[in-house]
Amino acid sequence: MRYMLMICDDESEHRDAAEDSEGYAWFREMERRGVLKGGERLRPSGDATTVRMRGGEVLLSDGPFAEAKEQMGGFNIIECADLDEAIEVAYRHPVARHGTIEVRPIWEA
Repeated sequence: MRYMLMICDDESEHRDAAEDSEGYAWFREMERRGVLKGGERLRPSGDATTVRMRGGEVLLSDGPFAEAKEQMGGFNIIECADLDEAIEVAYRHPVARHGTIEVRPIWEA
């Protein structure tokens, strides 16, 4: 089953080079295991545009939809045997130690 890992963290906190190397090690390990199917790092939430349609009118606003300390900073698509394996992949991600990783199943036809 495929899952999306939504990687959320406090954008205002600077991460050091050690965390970058841990992130690269996580990517390499998940690729070796064959579970990593894709993903991207996102630009800061301040670069986002939120789109709403209300009463036939398009409403645009700068930034994220919700004011929150943690923002989605990236995502990964993984393929695992079950939710238990997906959770194991998520808690090994370096951001899990200080941020939040939401594991969400992808609708399959």
